[in-house]
Amino acid sequence: MTDAIRAILFDLDGTLLDSSMDKFLPIYLKALSGRVAHLFEPKVFIAHLLEATEQMVANDGRATNAEVFARAFYPFGGHSRAELEPIFDAFYAEDFPKLQAVTRRKPEARHVVELAISLGYDVAIVTNPLFPETAIRQRMQWAGVHDLPFKWVTTYENSRYAKPNLCYFDDACAHVGHPPEKCLVVGDEHMDMVARHIGCETFLVEGPATALRPETPEPTYRGTLLDLAAMLDR
Repeated sequence: MTDAIRAILFDLDGTLLDSSMDKFLPIYLKALSGRVAHLFEPKVFIAHLLEATEQMVANDGRATNAEVFARAFYPFGGHSRAELEPIFDAFYAEDFPKLQAVTRRKPEARHVVELAISLGYDVAIVTNPLFPETAIRQRMQWAGVHDLPFKWVTTYENSRYAKPNLCYFDDACAHVGHPPEKCLVVGDEHMDMVARHIGCETFLVEGPATALRPETPEPTYRGTLLDLAAMLDR
């Protein structure tokens, strides 16, 4: 890794947390739709939720992801935002924590983040900001890194773009206070490695869900989190 790197931006799911969105998402959607089953037919609710999520992915930066989601989602099926939001708040407080069971902690995750901090790097969590802050903070806790001094954590409340939009990475670099060429993005899939296009260095943590595309920029580095720790500690 070049001496110019001053910030390390870590993806969460599949990188610091052993969690596959392909497995996690169906269980999450089933649990959330179950919470509102007295109001909506689950398939109709899930389809509408995914439509609103796609609107966030397409966000052009003129509003936060949370604002884009709210515009696309509420009102729905004759029910207002004021009626539905308390139900979702209860879901994240009572049901979402149970989803930890479909994830596994990587013991090396905390080690590598603590090492980066001790060596003077600014660190950030750059998980795709399609979830509210409570869901992201809970997943950080599952990963064992929730109490570390991250300079920035992307959530749908504070972000105006989503992966793989390059503006998302430009924005994250700006929030940690360094230009892209001084940032290393650590992730496990295509939507992380695209940060090479704006000048970031990238480190691919390959896992079961890793699926690069023909157009994916070649990662600067590849390996495990322990390989990253060894590289930082040279």
